Amino acid sequence: MTEQQPYRVVARHPGFELRRYPAHLVAEVRAEGAFEQAALDAFGPLGAYVGGANRSRQAIAPGTGPETIALTAPFVQEEGDRPDHWLAWLVMPAGFTPDTLPEPADPRVHTRVVPEQLAAAVRFTGRWTAGAFDRRAIALGRAVTAVGLRPAGAVRYARFDRPWKPWFLRHNEVVLPIAE
Repeated sequence: MTEQQPYRVVARHPGFELRRYPAHLVAEVRAEGAFEQAALDAFGPLGAYVGGANRSRQAIAPGTGPETIALTAPFVQEEGDRPDHWLAWLVMPAGFTPDTLPEPADPRVHTRVVPEQLAAAVRFTGRWTAGAFDRRAIALGRAVTAVGLRPAGAVRYARFDRPWKPWFLRHNEVVLPIAE
């Protein structure tokens, strides 16, 4: 089974869960274009990275040899600082640290630590379209403010399943960081 990003449910509110995500490592890529195209463009380099397009820091001679990294879920996408600019990432398996995570061979791939975070999340099934995610993002934002919470960052779109899984069985989420 695919490892998924861990979290702890802090509270349940109408329309969303409030979750605490621990600090974690990600491999990320910046992509341009429409929502769906940017996801396709970003997943290529990220898939190659976890597939071995990297330099292991754990090899006998550090910095040599590729290392296969287990694919995790979700694949996350969030809007960048300009229209049609996106940041997409994969959460790295729990066993890695910043010192043991392989170095990307592709200069488009970067790794970083995401600090612990409080976030609101809503889960849904369905297609990976901009409209499907945006409808839920708008509803999530309204639900969050209705209970007196304050958003603290860009909304994230999370895909948990492989593309060949039937659309009506796909696990998707919209996640919104919340001010502490």
